[in-house]
Order: sequence, then structure tokens, then C-alpha cells
Amino acid sequence: MTESISISPSENQTKYEWKSLGFHSFIKMAVIGFLFACLFWTEISDIVNRWVSDSSWSHGFLIPLFSLYFINQKKNQILSTEIKPSYLGLAAFVFFLFLYVFNGIFLKYAYGMPLIMIASLGAIILFQLGWKQVKYMWLPVAYLFFAVPLPERIYREITIPMRQLASTIAAGLLNLVPELEATATGVIIDVIYKGEPFEPSLNVAEACSGMRLLMAFVALGVAMAYLHDRPVWQRLVLLCSTVPIAILCNIVRVTVTGFIYILFDPKYAQGIYHDMLGMLMLPLAFVFYGFIAWFMENLIVEEDKEPKGKVVLVSRREDQ
Repeated sequence: MTESISISPSENQTKYEWKSLGFHSFIKMAVIGFLFACLFWTEISDIVNRWVSDSSWSHGFLIPLFSLYFINQKKNQILSTEIKPSYLGLAAFVFFLFLYVFNGIFLKYAYGMPLIMIASLGAIILFQLGWKQVKYMWLPVAYLFFAVPLPERIYREITIPMRQLASTIAAGLLNLVPELEATATGVIIDVIYKGEPFEPSLNVAEACSGMRLLMAFVALGVAMAYLHDRPVWQRLVLLCSTVPIAILCNIVRVTVTGFIYILFDPKYAQGIYHDMLGMLMLPLAFVFYGFIAWFMENLIVEEDKEPKGKVVLVSRREDQ
């Protein structure tokens, strides 16, 4: 008589620990990290100072931590994969160093400096570990781009249309209130309530553009799409949904602020109350994000045609 026994692949999976790298490997990483920090110290310090001074980029402190977490999630694959250094990585690193110097002397494009720094980090990983390891390292390195503040000109060009969109939709929603007439002109909302002009007019300031929420939520959305075990199309949908969700939540914020400012008390639409309302938009964004994830999970129910476990045939002889 023959019986089949199902064995889950995880039962035989070897678990690796970082300590298996050995003391020599940690010393090597520390030396390379120190030299890298010395080489790009100006860019690193400028980015950190921006995180500290500008609340729109305060989420930057979390980005390197997420990158390290991504690497730790692939620990077994990284430690079990062959290390085969690639001299193409060395050539790329030399090229980026030349580009770094050329940009600093001639082009003087400030935003390009931290981007070159991140690209140089990727080249070092390719040189030291090889292509097989890059398969697991490319996203944690690329994810660091979310920590680099956008140039002020680009930042303003993005925020102005977002502010105008929020003011236009908020004015339309405010018009639903009886005896209230709202007109959006650019980022300004003029209000007439009960026949009297409401002074001062509502100004959708740069802080209300939603850019802060957009950058933070897109970064978190990429992390969640990467970490969740989903089909590729679902990950792409979740990733693409982060932008409209962030914009929608900001419209909610501006509209609610307008209602509070006009119908209740202006002091509850300013200062700490205004900041608290902005903080509540991130949980609201995750509610929308979670709903989309739940909807896609229940949209298509796939049945496993084959058992996931490894099937081992065991022959058993029964005495007659």
C-alpha cells in the first residue's frame, strides 16, 4: 500500500542569521560605509538638515529604516546566494564619481548630487556582491530616492495645481450648504454666508497642498506593495492608487477645514487643530488603501489546482 504525505517546503527551509557573515564581513562593511559617508558627507548632512527643518520631509528619517527592513526581509535569499563581485560595478562607481565632480564644478545642479550618491551606492553593491545579490538589493537602494527632498521650483510647480484642485472642489462642496456661496479663484476661496462676505477669504496654503501627505503615502504605499505577498497586477494597482488616494484625502482635509472655519469657529481651523486634522488624513488614506486591497483580494478567488506542499510517496508493506 502506498500513502502520500504532504510536507510543507517551509519545514525543510534553512534559516540564516546575519551573524553567519563573520566578523571580517562586518568590519569590511563598516569601513566601506565610513568611506562612503566621508565622500558624500555634504549631501548626507544637507538632506538630514532638511528633514529636521522642513516638516514636509520629516518622513525622510523612516526611509533608510524601511530600506534596511527590506534587506532583512530577504535575509535568507541574500545569505544563501553566491557572492561574485562584478567589475562593471567598479566602472559604474568611477563614472558616478566623475559625474559627481563634473556636476559640482560645471553643472551645479544641486538636486543631482544626492541622486548621484544613491546611484554610487548601488554601484558599490554591484561591485562588492555581484548581479545575483543586486536582485535583492535594488529596491532598498532605489527606495532611498524617497528621502531626497525635491528642488523648491519643482516642489512649487507640483503643489500649485494640487492647491487649485483642492480649492475648486472644496468650494463646490461648500456651496451645498444653504445660504452659503463659495467661489474659488486660484487657491483663494471667497465666501458669502447669509448674505455677508466672509472675511478673511479662505486661502489654501502650501501646507494644505497635500504634498506632504502625497510624498509620505507614496513611499509607504511602495513599501506595502513590496512587502505584501500579492500578484504583480495587484501590487501595481496598489502602487498607482497611492497618488489619487493622497489627493482625495487632501481634498477632504481642505473641505472639512472650510466647514469648520465658516460654520463653527475659525480658531479650530488654525494652529494645532489644523495640524491635527492633517495628521488624521494619513490613517484615512490607509483606510482607502486597505479597502482597495480587500476588494482586489475578494474580486477573484483562485483555487489551488495543485498542493503547495511537496508530496513524498512512502511505500508501506502490510503483512497478510
